[in-house]
Amino acid sequence: MKLKVYADRLSQPVRAVIIFCEVNGIDYEEIKVDLANREHLTPEFAEINPMQQLPAIVHGTFKLFESHAILIYLASSFPGVADHWYPADVFKRSKIHSVLDWHHSNLRCGPTTIVRNTVLAPVLGRPLNPEAAAEGEKFLSASLSKIESVWLKGNGRFLLGGNQPSIADLSLVCDIMQLELLGETERNRLLGPYKEVQQWIENTRNATNPHFDEVHKILMKAKEKLQNPRLKGANNEGGGSDMKRTLHSRI
Repeated sequence: MKLKVYADRLSQPVRAVIIFCEVNGIDYEEIKVDLANREHLTPEFAEINPMQQLPAIVHGTFKLFESHAILIYLASSFPGVADHWYPADVFKRSKIHSVLDWHHSNLRCGPTTIVRNTVLAPVLGRPLNPEAAAEGEKFLSASLSKIESVWLKGNGRFLLGGNQPSIADLSLVCDIMQLELLGETERNRLLGPYKEVQQWIENTRNATNPHFDEVHKILMKAKEKLQNPRLKGANNEGGGSDMKRTLHSRI
């Protein structure tokens, strides 16, 4: 029975799941669910995920949603997945869970809020919201500080002192990658003070390449469009409908 992954690669958690499958040689079928066209809100997709969000998987008769749960299932169920992704040791495994639980109510709030209220706002026909973006920056800064002071302590190259990545590394780094949409100047301003975080991102990228770069190609294409002055002008004049269709609801 072949794994089915319901996906739109502009979604951060979708990218984490796809990269994990690619790195670990998991045979899967990627089923595109176009968020811009609201395909996740159809009755058919609600049968897969009643929450109507991505990613979701179907493996035989088993259905599952929420990216952290999916990563845990894949690491536990497919042969050949290296132990470092989700260790058998219950103490190490519990530490990974602590990072994943922290992720959704902390780091997750940063990049998404910043992007939606700055560079993406004009594309979606919304006003810029500096106050909301500033709150997102506070979440981001506090989260990156915690990552450095708590989980990147010691000599390890990855979270929790590991020398190889876990599902927590992949999940968090894919979230931070959304800052690419802001362009180099803004991304560097936000990440510049966090040298250990920057090195950790690069370590995770290197450990999962070429798949990491391949899966992030769609994000980099979106970045080019958002940073294109001619397209920006068209968006501001109401002519950016194609870009809106490409990005709306995905980020």
